[in-house]
Amino acid sequence: MSEALQSLLDLLDLERIEEDIYRGRSRSAVVPRVFGGQVAAQAVVAAGRTVPGDRHAHSLHAYFLRPGDPGAPIVYNVDRLRDGRSFTTRRVVAVQHGKPIFTLSASFQTYEEGLDHQAPMPPAPDPATLPTGEERLRGYPHLPADTVERFLEARAAVDLRYVDDPPFGDFGTPREPHSQVWFRTNGKLADDPLLHVVLATYVSDMTLLDSVLLAHGRGGWAVGDVVGASLDHAMWFHRPFRADEWLLYDQQSPSASGGRGLGQARIHTQDGRLAISVVQEGVVRVPREH
Repeated sequence: MSEALQSLLDLLDLERIEEDIYRGRSRSAVVPRVFGGQVAAQAVVAAGRTVPGDRHAHSLHAYFLRPGDPGAPIVYNVDRLRDGRSFTTRRVVAVQHGKPIFTLSASFQTYEEGLDHQAPMPPAPDPATLPTGEERLRGYPHLPADTVERFLEARAAVDLRYVDDPPFGDFGTPREPHSQVWFRTNGKLADDPLLHVVLATYVSDMTLLDSVLLAHGRGGWAVGDVVGASLDHAMWFHRPFRADEWLLYDQQSPSASGGRGLGQARIHTQDGRLAISVVQEGVVRVPREH
């Protein structure tokens, strides 16, 4: 396991303060606020620790309410909304400085046999044939060196490979609002299914709004031509997967309006199984010129 991955796992490992109350710490992100994927992943950890081990996460719905302060701890309060025969539901509120910054509703289910079908996996090149994230980022001379280093540090725990140029790599000309990345953790994880859900949740917030930017030829927060932040985030976990094995994150944007952009995505395992569906809306604003 890489040092960066172990550091991330330590970051996501919450401290239990009291019954159904947990505390997490933060670290700086590419932007001067807590990375949304971190808060979401920590909230899933908090919810999961109150659920029997035979019930696995099948969906989560979240709202980002306020920017998180990287210099302050985050307290996660878990409400046990329902414990049924098949489903368990939890609500988590993340609090900083006495105010909620994030809410999560998560549902867990015991394993059941049932009807089974899925959308086919889209075509994508083998991840082994693609440049690594570091190779890709260092290949763009227009990006400031400090921006490149912040990106690399923020993503050091994950091997994330773009199929095509990301928005900040080739911008100025609108493209199809469609983006693909392969990702896996930089090291093997334990077999705990919740851990793999937590890591996939963390990564899912990294690139989902890229397709919004592509549609308008914008480079994004990396080059300062838009201001953005996640508003809400939803995930459905369809089939077992491992976050330490290659996953294809196929993303598209059907709409942007009113200062908001919508991203939709499917995550497939390398052998073609549809593992996760993801939807996110975010603020995407063009800075005003003075």
